[in-house]
Amino acid sequence: MTAMLSELDQRVASALQVDGRAGPGRIADALGVSARTVARSLTRLAGTVRVVRVPDARHGLRGATLLRVRVLRGRVEVLADALAKRPEVLFVDVLAGGEEISAVALGGTPPLPTGQAVTAVQALAVMHVFSDAADWRTGLLTADEVGALTPPPATAEHTPDRLDLLILDALTDDARTGPAELAAAVGAPESTTRRRVDRLAAAGLVRTCVVADPRAFGFHVDANVWLTVPPGRLDELGKALARNTSVHGVLATTGATNLMAAVFCRDLPDLYRFVTGLTDVPAAEVTVVGSAVKRAGKRHSP
Repeated sequence: MTAMLSELDQRVASALQVDGRAGPGRIADALGVSARTVARSLTRLAGTVRVVRVPDARHGLRGATLLRVRVLRGRVEVLADALAKRPEVLFVDVLAGGEEISAVALGGTPPLPTGQAVTAVQALAVMHVFSDAADWRTGLLTADEVGALTPPPATAEHTPDRLDLLILDALTDDARTGPAELAAAVGAPESTTRRRVDRLAAAGLVRTCVVADPRAFGFHVDANVWLTVPPGRLDELGKALARNTSVHGVLATTGATNLMAAVFCRDLPDLYRFVTGLTDVPAAEVTVVGSAVKRAGKRHSP
């Protein structure tokens, strides 16, 4: 069972949500603690919190498909693991009950096994991304602390060359990789690697995301809420949900349910309050995530 982090460790992890590559000194200045205290916290967090690089979802999820796959009981883990190993599949959740998988894939529906294991497939095209996992914040930091940690906005466009792509690939699995280790990984001098990372960051290409079990922050319910929204309210409601601190992803899709919100709640009563707060929505289906098999980054859970 995942243990809940201390208040300090939660705040340090929250700082990484704002800037996943921030060093101990910068985090310490923002939070008003010592750099040594932050360094110790980062060491403790190493086994719980992972920082990865992700593309801007508004561009990186173009052509994405949101899948709902019904599977015979007893076969769901095998299929979920197979989907998680595919590089074009970005997220894989097994929903509570063990008979349905929810996944996000690039380039359409990935190959699924034929036969009786898969009983039904819904493939919903992602029309618009209002927010994704990298946008989620715990809400534990003040506005001033967030402002002190927020990286400067992108100032220039840049088309990555081969070395840049190697650097971005190395950061995808561990966005906090240090300059020396990163230089060794890409086979370039450390000074060159530092300059390249700075240029990529200035172009907005080093976007980070904290990946952690939400139970470490006290959120024990991970749910997907599938909404049927009048077309004229889709943009308004999608933007409103993206601002909600419970929400860690909002997608507008094709299909009868045209808006999907992924939410973290502290318990089922908290989820109930979230759902009953959705006014003027004709229909909503709520599914609870039983296990998160794959989240942002290249790795997947065993």
